[in-house]
Amino acid sequence: MTAPLVLFHASVQREADVFPLRQHGRDAAAVVGMDGQNQIRVATTLSDLARELVRVPGPTTVAFLLRRDPSPALLVRVYTTDTSGPGWATARRLMDEVVVDGGAVTVVKSLPGSHVPPTAEEVARLRRRATAAADPTDSVDELRAQNQDLVQTLEDLEAKQRELIRLNEELEETNQGIIALHKELSDELEQTNQGVVALYAELEEKTTQLREAGEARTRFWSNISHELRSPVNSVVGLARLLADPDGDPLTDEQRHQVGLINEAGSTLLALINELLDTAKAESGSLRPRFAPVDLPLLLARLHGTVDALARSADVELVVDHQEGLPALVTDEVMLLRVLRNLLSNALKFTERGSVRLDVRVEGTHLRLVVSDTGIGIPPTELARVFEDFYQVPGRLQIGAGGTGLGLPYARRLAVILGGDLVLRSTPGEGTEVTVTLPLQEPDDTTTAALALVVVPDDVVRALVVAALEGLAGSVVEVVDGREALVVARRDRPDLVVLAVDVPHVGGTEILSVLRGADESRSVPVLVVSQDVDSGLERTAAALGAVVVPVAGIAPGSVRESVRGARAAARSREAR
Repeated sequence: MTAPLVLFHASVQREADVFPLRQHGRDAAAVVGMDGQNQIRVATTLSDLARELVRVPGPTTVAFLLRRDPSPALLVRVYTTDTSGPGWATARRLMDEVVVDGGAVTVVKSLPGSHVPPTAEEVARLRRRATAAADPTDSVDELRAQNQDLVQTLEDLEAKQRELIRLNEELEETNQGIIALHKELSDELEQTNQGVVALYAELEEKTTQLREAGEARTRFWSNISHELRSPVNSVVGLARLLADPDGDPLTDEQRHQVGLINEAGSTLLALINELLDTAKAESGSLRPRFAPVDLPLLLARLHGTVDALARSADVELVVDHQEGLPALVTDEVMLLRVLRNLLSNALKFTERGSVRLDVRVEGTHLRLVVSDTGIGIPPTELARVFEDFYQVPGRLQIGAGGTGLGLPYARRLAVILGGDLVLRSTPGEGTEVTVTLPLQEPDDTTTAALALVVVPDDVVRALVVAALEGLAGSVVEVVDGREALVVARRDRPDLVVLAVDVPHVGGTEILSVLRGADESRSVPVLVVSQDVDSGLERTAAALGAVVVPVAGIAPGSVRESVRGARAAARSREAR
């Protein structure tokens, strides 16, 4: 650190030294680059300090120094240890710092970083003036300068007061503008609130319509099941009786016609079953039942049932799996449906070559790959193959049968089982469909980082919170529907428990909003209700949620319900 530059020394002993010291302070402040206001502050400080120092017996030395680093400043070092008196109070008020160090007190006034250090000639001139003998006229001049400073200060204060009055007037005008703006915003907010209320009313109406539509669709599928399935079963059964070798003999033509009836009836029954299963998957009522699966046995059964679907003897069905497959925990029926759909599709559209099912383990997942040497799918059609009822046009499509639900249905089931389904195809070379499944049951009871409980009833809410212990790291409790939507958007919970009778925004409306937002589309949701009816269950299932009766709230049942809610959310996501 560079030592301060000594500008000059002065001495104070009698009253006649007061005005010279004031003038010295002004001169030093001017030389180091201070503006007029700061020059007055330094001069006034030294004037008051001088009046304190003349009371001290003997002369007191005052040194003026220029500090260059770490920050530039004017230092006035007074060699005394007595810092009592009003003069020192003035120094603390007008200067930046007063430092007591041993037998001296240093008064500091900082300089701006842009100040220009004085030249050697300026410092020399300052020293000559400081050491010159005091002239009585200098005191008179200094007194006159002091009065001018006071006049200038008063004028500055008066100007500042006028400026303050002007600013107050502007502030008053601004306040009036703010008040007017606040009123305008309040009116707009009121209109917005009215619009939100109307929107919620419309949303509730739409929800009711959706529920009614869901009920109508359920009734329709029930009628389909009763009115179509039963007669078709009868047709198939009667056709088999007629074709039974132990029955009355038939002519070759009759036997051929009965065979056609049996084949057509079986095809129609399969289509009806596929439609009903698809409807269940869409409504969210299709739940997996996880259990250990003997995979080699399942693959052997699958090969026996699907092999007959090949178009000709030129197509070979190959099912290959590695030895020593680990245990697979999944829903066996759903897995069979996925693989049967994929293999039957491959066999329909392969004229020669092979259709393969390869099963391998990759880390913690099972990889099932169905590949064929068929006609393939054009790139322009790949984006549509998972649309319901869509069938890729082509010469082999004629007479192939089917509803166009196989691939969409297979992917929905794969997602419900906790896995995924990916398709790749090259026209003229073939298609490859890969299904990836976890080897163990998906950990549907993994602890959620944050659970949002929206239940207005204190007793029911306490039951829910107690049942969530061990299932959620933390729980946020809310009793108001509007607040629930705010918390859901802000905190993004991993699990939501809703009551039906939530004030301001009902539970089903909250569920609809959650499912409409990307960040909460796949969040598992439980709907808690005192009275559980079929309409509520259908609405919840359509929105990928699970209904829990209040009487059934317990740690075990809630754990299973969370498992089901995760599966329902996955199923809805796959639609």
